[in-house]
Amino acid sequence: QVQLVESGGGLVQPGGSLRLSCVASVSIFRIYAVGWYRQAPGKQRELAAVITSGGSMNYADSVKGRFTISRDNAKNTVYLQMNSLKPEDTAVYYCNLKNWGLEYWGQGTQVTVSS
Repeated sequence: QVQLVESGGGLVQPGGSLRLSCVASVSIFRIYAVGWYRQAPGKQRELAAVITSGGSMNYADSVKGRFTISRDNAKNTVYLQMNSLKPEDTAVYYCNLKNWGLEYWGQGTQVTVSS
């Protein structure tokens, strides 16, 4: 069973930054895709950013230019650097791993952007 453990969430003022981390219990070196989704209150879960085993990255239009996804294969860790945070970025952020038709989720970490 794959386990994903997120950390790094918290309360930050508008314009601030946070870095989320997701540690996987398996090697992510050949994993097809790892990414971050988010779910705001009353809204559906949506993709924020994803990175593939080949290094390709995709971002939601709403976070382009502000968020950066990266992976450290040696540490089995995926990061999401979030800059210029806005109140509308407030959500629970979930780590996601897809491979060979299987999908795994972390427990989520709360990000709150408020003054």
